[in-house]
Amino acid sequence: MFEGARSGTPEQAIADGRTLAEAGFDMLDVGAVAARSGPPVPAEVEAAALVPAIEGLADVGVPVSADTFSAEVARAALDAGADAINDISGGGEEMFGLVAERGCGYVLMHIEGPPRVDRPAREYEDIVDRLKSWFGGRVEQAVGLGVSEEQIAIDPGLDFDLTAEQDLEILRRLPELHSLGLPLYVSLSRKDFVGAVLAGSWEERWPAGEREWGTVAAVALAVRGGADVLRIHDRSSLQAVRVAGEIQGSSGKDAGSPNSSAIRTTEDTA
Repeated sequence: MFEGARSGTPEQAIADGRTLAEAGFDMLDVGAVAARSGPPVPAEVEAAALVPAIEGLADVGVPVSADTFSAEVARAALDAGADAINDISGGGEEMFGLVAERGCGYVLMHIEGPPRVDRPAREYEDIVDRLKSWFGGRVEQAVGLGVSEEQIAIDPGLDFDLTAEQDLEILRRLPELHSLGLPLYVSLSRKDFVGAVLAGSWEERWPAGEREWGTVAAVALAVRGGADVLRIHDRSSLQAVRVAGEIQGSSGKDAGSPNSSAIRTTEDTA
């Protein structure tokens, strides 16, 4: 994520996480490998940064998810006290088997290939129909391997293998994804598509540090669209979730209450 969301060390991640929980965020998502493209990170290196942070946040009083696509690292994070796995890889037999074995929460994100690999976005006749078909197949596979549907939340993976136009179409039609019957986990914080909208082009998109208020607008509309969990970094976005939830009447989701499902995350790159 952007520089302002990185803790740098496990010790700082623990301190930051405690501060965020005190500020009213209802979950913490902790990761040690950036989602952007780059060389592979060995599991032992990732775990060495991630596991101490998870251990130090286990008693913080809110659920903690481990942001990893490595089943080996996910197992270590669960042993350290993580409540859920946030997986940007789109899942697979090894990860699904672990989630089934441990009974933990699981965020399944749409992606059309291996994570951390640059590739051109695909064109789809209807991107929302594609998401529904893709999630349907992945969830069927996970359930076949013993995962309960109650363990799964789905993330449309904005910016991952998607154009800015596709991201916007997904957000406009977010309520249609509720037909899958699973909680919607929407990661919006300072996304590239926000920078592209603000700049008027993808090539000249504003840097992440300048996307805070564009994120606020997207977050408020995602609440209106029925997002159940918002993965965000800024207190301004947390305010947007709460106020939008109250205006929306919480839609039965309690989105605007102090116990809302808004998530404040840190990208911990020790």
